[in-house]
Amino acid sequence: MSDADATADQGGDDDPRTHLPADLDAVRDALVSWYEDDHRSFPWRETTDAYEILVSEVMSQQTQLGRVETAWHEFLDRWPTVHDLAAAERGDVVGFWTGHSLGYNNRARYLHEAAEQVVAEYDGSFPAEPDELEELMGVGPYTANAVASFAFDNGNAVVDTNVERVLYRAFDVPDDDEAFAVVAGALMPAGESRVWNNAMMELGGVACEKTPSCDEAGCPWRTWCHAYESGDFTAPDVPTQPEFEGSRRQMRGRVVKALSNHDELALDALGPKVRVDYTPEGEHGREWLRDLVADLADDGLAALDERDGEPVARLR
Repeated sequence: MSDADATADQGGDDDPRTHLPADLDAVRDALVSWYEDDHRSFPWRETTDAYEILVSEVMSQQTQLGRVETAWHEFLDRWPTVHDLAAAERGDVVGFWTGHSLGYNNRARYLHEAAEQVVAEYDGSFPAEPDELEELMGVGPYTANAVASFAFDNGNAVVDTNVERVLYRAFDVPDDDEAFAVVAGALMPAGESRVWNNAMMELGGVACEKTPSCDEAGCPWRTWCHAYESGDFTAPDVPTQPEFEGSRRQMRGRVVKALSNHDELALDALGPKVRVDYTPEGEHGREWLRDLVADLADDGLAALDERDGEPVARLR
């Protein structure tokens, strides 16, 4: 009985594992060989340090890898260990995040809090189990699996948008989160999460992008791929980010960036640094800015004080 038959026997007719080809060993070997022969070089692929890998994973969330690589080196130059990050001022970490355009500032806050947890609760040594890693602030199932896989070779199958696209096209897996998780888990060879998850993400990022490069990238799964055979390269919808220019997210980032360069700023001094059309009594004036800073305060990123009856903003 083949691997695919054995796994399919564990479920009913609707078991998504029935979509897998019979010769799973050949499928696995083809992907790993393709990856090990040639893959993109990123510095976090050359380390098994859990702290360095966590930093790369948090930075990589919806940020281009080319920009992440520069920021990753500079971040680790400034805070080379989890102890250094835990001891840092949170405002400095958030200011770095904003200055390098790394997306939502809450990620910087959560990363800093996770470092504090590792130092306080684990004496500076990261846990190796995905379930324990998920207890860290801001670390969800995907990031926990990634750190467990790449630092400890102890993870489950990582499933992101790229992996879902690969499974949908290659094996005609239904567009369903549970189905993707089941098939990804059945595909991964036991005890090889580091190389396997790297290889799966490489396949989705190099050969099976939104516009596929099957032949150009030498996709190792062309023999089994449903999309390659049928010519139908549709894939699950990829969530789109809201328009950034002029958005509240952009304005929050500008507030943090301005405050990172000053100990504190009165609202009317901060306003023009956030919007060129700022007028205290206007639509985007003092009340609008106060609400924006209050938003950041709720997230633990900023504080709003009173100085001689005048509102003053600062980073926490």
